[in-house]
Amino acid sequence: MAGVQETVEAMAETRNYKFILCYDGTRYKGWEHQPGIDNTIQGKMEYHLHEMTGADVEVLGAGRTDAGVHAKGMVCNARLDTALTPEEITAYMNEHLPEDICVLETRVASDRFHARYNATGKTYCYTCYAGPGKPVFNRRFVLALDSHPDLEAMRRAAAYLTGRHDYASFCGNKHMKKSTVRIVDSIDIQERGGYINLTYHGTGFLQHMVRIMTGTLLEVGMGVRDADSMPALLEACDRSQAGPTAPPRGLCLMQVDYE
Repeated sequence: MAGVQETVEAMAETRNYKFILCYDGTRYKGWEHQPGIDNTIQGKMEYHLHEMTGADVEVLGAGRTDAGVHAKGMVCNARLDTALTPEEITAYMNEHLPEDICVLETRVASDRFHARYNATGKTYCYTCYAGPGKPVFNRRFVLALDSHPDLEAMRRAAAYLTGRHDYASFCGNKHMKKSTVRIVDSIDIQERGGYINLTYHGTGFLQHMVRIMTGTLLEVGMGVRDADSMPALLEACDRSQAGPTAPPRGLCLMQVDYE
């Protein structure tokens, strides 16, 4: 038995692994591990990778989804000393992680790969429901609206918000010291079966940025503000001038891009 253990240990090698995850963020305090709070996605990943390897593991995420926000394509990486294959790592994690977190894929990455710093773009989708009745079975993943918004007005407003801008008016961090300039390539607004999807793609997003943009666009759709007021709102660089922060339950990180 000792000989087998020695062979396994000899086979083990520290490598950088890339993970793709999906999760229902409803009951979690967000992605980022926080002192005294173990109910985070990062915390769950680190705990079970520690149990698997017997060593402390730091998991680096592509971003920091807020409490209650979901993901279908979160990417993270971690250095592991293990003889398990990527497929065996995936199987182990999915056996031990809570039922609302799933590892979709594990692969060996280059030694220099960093889930956050190497990301070139992200896609988020915010989902609203404006159909008849209540979205009973999707209630944890959508924002139910009291009335149907004017989607064409929202699309006109969204057109102003795409491009390279200073998005300080859409930043939830009042103490942001770094640049608030970002590039939003596209904002696509589509409806199907009463569900309205606002899909955002950009090189990066500020804290609460997608949720604040969604809240602002919904105000346009409800006639609270004019679509043509967006340039002035961007120019103001004042969070108080933008709309409310939409609830986290409607937001999902769909994909992270890498070259």
